[in-house]
Amino acid sequence: MATRDEMARSFGAQAGAYERGRPTYPVEAVAWLLDGVGDAARVADVGAGTGKLTAVVSHLMAERGGEIIAVDPDAAMLDTLRATLPGTETLVGTAEHVNLPDESVDAVVLGQAWHWVDPVAASAELGRILKPGGTLGLIWNSRDESVQWVARLGGIMQGSNAELFLAAGGPSSAPPFEEFEEHQWRWVRTMMRDELLAMVHSRSYVITASEDERARIDDEVGALLDEMGVAGEASVELPYVTRAFRSTRR
Repeated sequence: MATRDEMARSFGAQAGAYERGRPTYPVEAVAWLLDGVGDAARVADVGAGTGKLTAVVSHLMAERGGEIIAVDPDAAMLDTLRATLPGTETLVGTAEHVNLPDESVDAVVLGQAWHWVDPVAASAELGRILKPGGTLGLIWNSRDESVQWVARLGGIMQGSNAELFLAAGGPSSAPPFEEFEEHQWRWVRTMMRDELLAMVHSRSYVITASEDERARIDDEVGALLDEMGVAGEASVELPYVTRAFRSTRR
C-alpha cells in the first residue's frame, strides 16, 4: 500500500480525471468561508489542485474587486487549473511552505487538503502570510453514505484519508488561529456514468493501488452502476455533504 505522502502527491497523474470527476463547492458554503473578508481582498487557495475551489472563490472575489492566487505542490495539477481558469495567478508550494511575503493576503482557503498537511507547521506558515484578523477557511465535499448505494460505492473504493480524518473529529487549530467554527450543507450532484468513474479514478487510493486492485474496483463499480441502470444517457443523483470550517488569525 502507498504511503500517505505518496498518496498526497499522486493526484497529478490523474489531473484530467480529477477535473472531470470531482465536484465543485456550493457557492453559499464558499461565501460563508469568506464572510467578513473585505472588498478588494487577496485570497490564496492552497492545495488548489485543478481549481475546483479556486473557480468559486474567483467568481465571488471578482464581484468584490478582489483577486486570488492558486498554490499547489503539483505542477500537473496547476497546468490543468491554468487551462480551465486562464489568467489565474499560480504558484508551486505547500501549506507548510508558501512562497508569499509576510501578511500579504487577507484570506487562505484549502479544499480537500487540510488532512494532508502538518497542522502545526501549516498554521504557522499560513499565519505568517495572513494579515492580522485574516481568515483561514477549510472545506470538504464528502459523499453522503447514509444513502445505501453510496455506502456500497464507498465500500468498493475503500475509505479516503479525508473521510477518516473528518470521522476522527476533523481539523484542529494551532497558533496563531482561534478555534474553528463549522457549518454544513447537503446537496446533490447529477452525474453521468463516465463522470462518476472519473471521480473514482481521481482518488489517491485508486491512483496508487496495484493494477489488480484498480481492475477490481472498476469491475465492482461498473457492476453497481449496471444494477442501477446508469448507462448511456442515464444519470445518477450523488448526494454530498459539504463541511466548512473557518478561523481568524489572531
